[in-house]
Amino acid sequence: MTFRARILGAAAGGGLPQWNCGCDNCNLARQGKIPSQTQSSLAVSANGTDWAILNASPDIRQQLADAPSLHPTGLRDMPLRSVLLTNGDIDHVAGLLTLREMQPFTVFATPGIHEVLQDNPIFAALNEKVVDRATVALDQPAEIAPGLTATLFAVPGKVPLYLEGAEVQTDLIGDQTVGVHLKADGRDAYYIPGCALLNDDLRARLTGASTVFFDGTLWQDDEMVRAGLGQKTGKRMGHMSMSGPDGSMAAFDGLGIARRIYVHMNNTNPVLRPESPERAEAEAAGWTIGQDGMEITL
Repeated sequence: MTFRARILGAAAGGGLPQWNCGCDNCNLARQGKIPSQTQSSLAVSANGTDWAILNASPDIRQQLADAPSLHPTGLRDMPLRSVLLTNGDIDHVAGLLTLREMQPFTVFATPGIHEVLQDNPIFAALNEKVVDRATVALDQPAEIAPGLTATLFAVPGKVPLYLEGAEVQTDLIGDQTVGVHLKADGRDAYYIPGCALLNDDLRARLTGASTVFFDGTLWQDDEMVRAGLGQKTGKRMGHMSMSGPDGSMAAFDGLGIARRIYVHMNNTNPVLRPESPERAEAEAAGWTIGQDGMEITL
């Protein structure tokens, strides 16, 4: 048994380069001077043959094409067994529409996330006679591929942007934003692509973990404001920044986590530039900057 994880997409919504963005990172990616990144997704397998995908990115067609282990093994035979959703954000569910080709697999999600899909009739394109919908309760393990279990747990977050009302709570605790505890053959890993706060419960859960893939959306909370690209801070978007006293690097310090990998990085994040001082600082703090195609044996 080989417990493997492949980062299909390391970027946040919009990817790198983002189609309408002329920031330094996007221009460098267009010029081929730094690696481009697709939108947030992780593929996992307990045996290298049967795979589950965590979050269906809008870029999933290209991500699957770039991953030989996820290619068809016959005319309509696929290694894909399931898609698990950690929230209802567009960059995590839109790829389901690409997977509408009458291919059997199972969509795993909490009741709240399934409700988001059910309330939008476009997702009926995933024919329920072919694609199963499996509801997963928090803190109850579910087998998402042979030999691979996932336990979902609440992390502080918010509802998707398109469901926001006049008032927005960015640190909701419930089933609208979840992390994933993956287990296979006595080994485990955590996947948390969106998180507003490392609270005491989450800190206790992650202490001593062997591998954590974690939300790396912004380097600093007001990054997009400073860049002239918007008025929202990371906190307003429901994401921790990496740096600073309230950032994830400080929050994870001392938790005894053997391997820490940033995923879901916004196109403005300077760590996406391999030679940047911010990337060097994150790596010196023990973090790996995830990138498309990075594969890890767990």
